[in-house]
Amino acid sequence: MYLVVGLGNPGRQYEATRHNMGFDTIDYLVEEYKVPQGGVKFNAMYGKTVIGGEKVILMKPLSFMNLSGGPVRDMVNYFKIDPETELIVIYDDIDLDPGQLRIRKQGSAGGHNGIKDIIRQLGTEKFLRIKVGVGAKPKGWDLADYVLGRFSTEDRKIVDEAIAKAGKAVDIMISQGPDAAMNEFNKKAKAVV
Repeated sequence: MYLVVGLGNPGRQYEATRHNMGFDTIDYLVEEYKVPQGGVKFNAMYGKTVIGGEKVILMKPLSFMNLSGGPVRDMVNYFKIDPETELIVIYDDIDLDPGQLRIRKQGSAGGHNGIKDIIRQLGTEKFLRIKVGVGAKPKGWDLADYVLGRFSTEDRKIVDEAIAKAGKAVDIMISQGPDAAMNEFNKKAKAVV
């Protein structure tokens, strides 16, 4: 069984913001796979489906970004998920251009507070990730203001396409393995300079 977690902040005021790429991708997968709402467990919304022939739980923590780790840890423990091979976390990345994807098998938090809390709560950096690029913050901007802001109309179209690609990456990671997803998407990603 896989646990696919999208990071974001609950509440209407945060919908469609740069920081909610994980939530947006989970919403895309819920629609794509017609996933019934499972309810709320461990301060997270979740639903169950089958992707790539495997049972999958799609999850959105309701704890706000900086406290994502508690709900993820509780769900991992309850469903006996192996974080190294069965947990996929989807989130925004300011080091990638809008719409770029990067798949990783492990790594540091890279300054992302949601990932930092998951690493702290799980006690490991070894879990699969899908990063969705939102672009670098303009000079002089506060980071929080930037990631909690919304995209231009032009960038939103690019990011919506990236969300669909992130959904496809989840399928490939589960059905063919993370290396196949990395080969498919990482070659197309370039870091913001």
